[in-house]
Amino acid sequence: MKKAHTAFALALGFALAALGAHAQTTVDGQPSQQSRTQQPGAQQAAPAANQAGQPSELSGDDRRFLENAVQGSFAEIQGSQLALEKTKSQDVKDFAQMMVQDHEKMAKEAAKLASDKGVTPPTGPSAMQVTEITALKALSGGAFDAMYVNRIGVAAHESTVQMFEEASREADDPDVKALATEALPKLREHLKMANTLNQKQDSK
Repeated sequence: MKKAHTAFALALGFALAALGAHAQTTVDGQPSQQSRTQQPGAQQAAPAANQAGQPSELSGDDRRFLENAVQGSFAEIQGSQLALEKTKSQDVKDFAQMMVQDHEKMAKEAAKLASDKGVTPPTGPSAMQVTEITALKALSGGAFDAMYVNRIGVAAHESTVQMFEEASREADDPDVKALATEALPKLREHLKMANTLNQKQDSK
């Protein structure tokens, strides 16, 4: 299983480089916080406007956090729905079902807060996340299970936990900070479960 996992990881290459929200580009084309730090001299984007044309009351970092949080949850949902269709492993199926349920709730809460703060929330995953999910569709059997657990389970949640930890400490808006703080225990639980499941996959 380890050899198959490595082979498929190399084959997918760039498409599977990063599901985590820190590396994502938001739906409106604005780069994430990490992307901005990699572009010296880039000017700060103007505040986003909602559908009514009202400017957002959030800082750029808080706005991008909410956008990335929504996109990340959509990616988890779509990747996990794919797992429910493809996997024959009951362990993977149970994990995927939990991901769908929990991230549907997280996406709804983050999207509502974004709307309340004057930001039009994304309606799906980022372009990079769509590419990764599309690549997963080409896999089946144990190769699919291994890549789903490793990427959608472990790698994505490692990045997401880090992002939410930063927001829980550094968000300017108290509601954004509260949302990040309240979501962290569940996200850490997801990561712990994904790591356990990943170890089982590697041992096969």
